[in-house]
Amino acid sequence: MTPDLSREGLAQLLALEDFSPIYEEADRVRKEAVGDTVHIRALLEFSNHCRRKCAYCGLRAPRKDLPRYRMTPEEILASVRSAFEVGYRTIVLQSGEDPWYTPKLLGEIVQEIKRTTDMAVTLGCGELSREDYALLRQAGADRYLLKHETADEDLYQSLHPDGTLRERVNCLRTLKTLGYETGSGFMVGLPGQTPDVLAKDLLLLKDIPCDMAGIGPFLPHPETPLRDAAPGSAELTRRCVALARLLLPRANLPATTALTVRGDNGRVFSGGANVVMRKITPNAYKRQYEIYPAALPDTDIPAQRKLLEDQIRALGRVPL
Repeated sequence: MTPDLSREGLAQLLALEDFSPIYEEADRVRKEAVGDTVHIRALLEFSNHCRRKCAYCGLRAPRKDLPRYRMTPEEILASVRSAFEVGYRTIVLQSGEDPWYTPKLLGEIVQEIKRTTDMAVTLGCGELSREDYALLRQAGADRYLLKHETADEDLYQSLHPDGTLRERVNCLRTLKTLGYETGSGFMVGLPGQTPDVLAKDLLLLKDIPCDMAGIGPFLPHPETPLRDAAPGSAELTRRCVALARLLLPRANLPATTALTVRGDNGRVFSGGANVVMRKITPNAYKRQYEIYPAALPDTDIPAQRKLLEDQIRALGRVPL
């Protein structure tokens, strides 16, 4: 039976008592559309400064107790080279919304990465103007990740007092028209979220349409207004990933770090995921990039790359 992937159908699927047939179908579609390869991305969090006041994020501007940092261009490039030397072929450069890094400066960093490596460059630096996105694309950026977090306008506004869902979606559509591989995504388990809202989230991914989508459980941070909220369900998150695979057969769907924190242990790979990201942020900064609480090991780029490859092979998949 072909699953009903309408808004109403998706909401009903998410509530199924036995979801195993959907996981099996998502895994079949994944294998047919993108094969058994698991793409390993290096994630470098180069600044934890942020001008936004998002209610769920540990980097939010009103937080005064967090030591802030900015990596220099030289530090960024050194970390990227270290990742390239041990086999990474994609670098994800992520930060808060930090205007200190002008599009011109970011573009120069991207150009240098392209000049010295054959890595694909993904940026995740928040909302910018069309002109700025175009400049970064011309500099060589291949992909851009900008999660919409929730497709419900009222819920979005309650979480983002200094932005609108319309502005966020307009940015995503702009990125598509400029030729970026465009990524979005959302949190599962936000206070006030319903199965119908999650169905809207999934359909927005398809509508854009996204080339990649990061779907992870909501994790409350103790220094945010949502400190007392319950964390999102790992099982419900896996269900959303599986349905995203059915809606977007060829998309890159990562097993998010937040899902690992919730104890997934690789199960999401049997339900549609085909990407994993590994933090390469230097130890001097790593624990200060705290969107949500997590126990992070020290960064050891070669050892952690090898461990990840071994874990992927143990799942019967092929690391790349």
